[in-house]
Amino acid sequence: MADGTAQDEVWPLPKFYFNIDLGDGKTQGFSEISGLESEAKAIEYRHGDSAVFSPIKMPGLRSVGNVTLKKGVFTKDSIFWDWFNETQLNIIKRRTVIINLLNEKASPMMTWTLTNAFPVKMQATDMKSDASEVAIETLELAYETLAVKAA
Repeated sequence: MADGTAQDEVWPLPKFYFNIDLGDGKTQGFSEISGLESEAKAIEYRHGDSAVFSPIKMPGLRSVGNVTLKKGVFTKDSIFWDWFNETQLNIIKRRTVIINLLNEKASPMMTWTLTNAFPVKMQATDMKSDASEVAIETLELAYETLAVKAA
């Protein structure tokens, strides 16, 4: 349990309790987040008089993937659609999106910050007459940088 003891460092954090601030100062609950990733491309280089007959590798440009957010559909709730509809050709309302992994006291234990995020894909729920599932909508965000911070 996360009560501030040394025992907290022994167990990994559970991944089911989290919230997101979509840049409007209000935290929202979501059912799933995926795509939090960063990658550095390797650059190969070999100078002409190198005694070693192979190139050396060094880190190059970093890139990040898109993040996918999923949440239940509620009456009078259109935050995904409202933000997606604000996006027009070359007119984008970029936001800083903060994802918090919480402990049982609702305190952030890990924080992922997406800078200059904007929606690139919106998907409404699928509908089936013979299903008894919750309606889930999906928003995909592109962003420029990812910062990860532990509590």
